[in-house]
Amino acid sequence: MAVYRFRVSFEDYDDVTRVIDIKSNQTFEDLHYAIHKSTGYNPEFPSSFYISNDQWIKGEEITYLPNQKRIDRGIALMDKVKLLKYIDDPHQKFYYTFNFDRPFDFHVELLNIILEEAKGVTYPAVVKSTGEAPKQFINVVVAATEATTANDDFDFLNEMALNEDDTEDLSEVTDTLVNDTPIQKADSEDEDDEFGGGFDDEEEEFGMDDQLANDDDY
Repeated sequence: MAVYRFRVSFEDYDDVTRVIDIKSNQTFEDLHYAIHKSTGYNPEFPSSFYISNDQWIKGEEITYLPNQKRIDRGIALMDKVKLLKYIDDPHQKFYYTFNFDRPFDFHVELLNIILEEAKGVTYPAVVKSTGEAPKQFINVVVAATEATTANDDFDFLNEMALNEDDTEDLSEVTDTLVNDTPIQKADSEDEDDEFGGGFDDEEEEFGMDDQLANDDDY
C-alpha cells in the first residue's frame, strides 16, 4: 500500500510544522485526527479540508461535524472520503480550517509518495515535528477575563445606585472635598495664631505682673 507524506504548517505560524505519513486508502478524517494528535488540540470541532491549487485557493470542500447548511448542500464527509481520491498531483495541496468558531488555518502539502509502508509502523504517523503549536483556547481565556473585570465594575456602580454618567460627577465631588481640606486647615492655624497660640511665655508673665501693679494702686 502506498504512503503519502504530507507537510502540515500553520498559515499564521511559519515556524510550526509537522510531517505526517498516512496510507493512501485512509480517510481525511484520519488525517484530521493525526494533525491534532501532533498539535495537542481537541479535534472535536467542525472543520474542513479544501482541495487547493498552488496559490492556496479553496476548491471542493470535505467536512467534519457539518452544520445544517453544509448538510443541506451535500458537502462530503471526511470519514467517507479516502485520500487517494483527490491525489492527482505529486505536490497536491489541501487548505485546512480547524474549528470555524475560532479557526486555525493550515497548509497541507504532499511531499512524497512512498510506494511501500514501513513494517511495524502504525499509520498515520508523525515523522517530524518542528515548533510548538499555539494554545488552542488562549483567546477565549483572555476574553473571559476581560468580561469578568467589566462585570465587576458595573456591579460596583449598581450597588452605589449610579450609572456610568454619574461616575464623572462623583469624581468631581471627591476632588473638591480633597482640595478644600488643606485650605480649611490653614485657616484654622491662622485663627490659633491670632487669638490663642500667638503669645510666648514672657508675654504672658509680663501681662500678669502689670495687672498686679495696677491692683496695688487701688
